[in-house]
Amino acid sequence: MSGLRLGFLGVGRIGRDRMTRILQSGIVDAAIICDASPDMIEETIKVTPQAQVVASFDELLERHIDGIVIATPSALHAEQSIKALERGVAVFCQKPLGRTKGEVADVVEVARRSNRLLGVDLSYRYTAGMQKIRDIVRSGELENVFAVDLVFHNAYGPDKAWFYDKALSGGGCVIDLGVHLVDLALWALDFPEVLNVQSALFSQGSPIRDADQVEDFAVATIELATGTVVRLTCSWRLSAGCDAVIGASFYGTGGGLEFRNIEGSFHNFSAERYRGTMRELLVSPPDDWAGRAAINWAKQLSGGGKFDEASESFVTVAAVLDAIYAR
Repeated sequence: MSGLRLGFLGVGRIGRDRMTRILQSGIVDAAIICDASPDMIEETIKVTPQAQVVASFDELLERHIDGIVIATPSALHAEQSIKALERGVAVFCQKPLGRTKGEVADVVEVARRSNRLLGVDLSYRYTAGMQKIRDIVRSGELENVFAVDLVFHNAYGPDKAWFYDKALSGGGCVIDLGVHLVDLALWALDFPEVLNVQSALFSQGSPIRDADQVEDFAVATIELATGTVVRLTCSWRLSAGCDAVIGASFYGTGGGLEFRNIEGSFHNFSAERYRGTMRELLVSPPDDWAGRAAINWAKQLSGGGKFDEASESFVTVAAVLDAIYAR
């Protein structure tokens, strides 16, 4: 397969960015866009005047596209992904793929049944820093990895109302930011079995008591069958002294590794290796990583890629999120 025809459902900031990056890769012949907002359509046409515009998701699927990139509100992800897959269209979806493990499992099962490529924008996997860390962890050089510390504090939080409606979003900072952290830890460790999850969720400084509340601060401890303990902290609008605090640290009997953002940046990351009090810089900026997950999916699709059993990892991560939410 070459010269892909791709649909782009939702062309807000993230959707438009992923579309632009995929088009710049040169493997797409036709881009067809759909968004409920005329303003978003107008902004997108300014940067991609060659794109075709359709009025609805159904019309988009009628255009005989090879794949679809979904960047709509979270409540729509599973339903839209399933509908596309059932029509024989490959899917690349913004995270979360679904609001619960059940929704994610349903999407993965339809992808398997239809034998169509399924991707999720778990973009931090594709940073040079985490790629390097994953390779070292899986090589066994850290020996027994007994602890992992994960953090993601966003000083601003989402600016759309649906994020704060649990029925639409599936949750707060955990499903928005924590999904990346859980995925990074399990992916780097090659997805060991999860034995136990404990968590505490807060809203505006108080423990959450109402099941409909959306958390803006969360801590969780995840115990793995390998004996590794993973500690996770994430938040929206925390007074952390900078725009963002993002990091993943892996501690083993053979040393340590750390992935972290630089000077509060959302985009610039370094990776270091620790041996006692010594440190070695492994990766530093620049690293244009933001669109790599989407481009990788498009390249796989261009090469005839079909369902990949690695998609089961999306279900594994969703199960941990469900446990954090005590669902």
